[in-house]
Amino acid sequence: MSNQFRSFRFAAAALSFAGAALIATQASANPFALFAPLMQPMPQHQAAPQIVEPAIAPEADETHFELPARFKRQVVDYRTVEAPGTVIVDTPNTYLYLVMGSGKAMRYGIGVGREGFTWTGVKAIDRKAEWPDWHPPAEMLQRQPYLPRFMAGGPGNPLGARAMYLGGTIYRIHGTNQPSTIGSQVSSGCIRLTNADVSDLYERVKVGARVVVLPMHGGARAQVEPRQSQAVAAAQASPTFIRANGIY
Repeated sequence: MSNQFRSFRFAAAALSFAGAALIATQASANPFALFAPLMQPMPQHQAAPQIVEPAIAPEADETHFELPARFKRQVVDYRTVEAPGTVIVDTPNTYLYLVMGSGKAMRYGIGVGREGFTWTGVKAIDRKAEWPDWHPPAEMLQRQPYLPRFMAGGPGNPLGARAMYLGGTIYRIHGTNQPSTIGSQVSSGCIRLTNADVSDLYERVKVGARVVVLPMHGGARAQVEPRQSQAVAAAQASPTFIRANGIY
């Protein structure tokens, strides 16, 4: 029995040695073969379809918008008794004239107040600003509560590149980043020019310059009547507002 047991142990050991040799041979040929079951890629879950939000249409780019010829800045014949340096706003024809003297004026195309927001009178420019900040007044915020309470000056600001403030009013002569509105009744009472034109006007007029705003109705006259008395001058100094709301 002991001989048979020893023979059995010898045979088992030989089989174990042969098996180990075979495994070692396979491992040397492919060292990762033993781990192949563990290295199978994990099943991938199918990605959920991506939901693409509709793009928000950007504001119209008016960088290359060209004004109609009649609204382009130009020197024109213009008879008036007003002194050189005076600004005359021809509301119904959407022109602004800067009196040059000798029967000439620089004419600019403008945008004026929409129906119910025009006004007439005589004022003076009491200050000027480059790339002005915008503070919508309370009246405008009541009508348009979605407006920002403040907007820093810059290309996107609705007051544009320059502003000239009319003393004693909430109105301005200012630029716009929407040149297509020149020649229209679009504002809440302010006078707007293209940024190029308002920058040109800004360099030509001085603080204290007289500004005459002609009425929308009743006919605009190139010949602006002179001031005849202190009483008339005082009346002119207080504009007659059809509706005094808004600035833009």
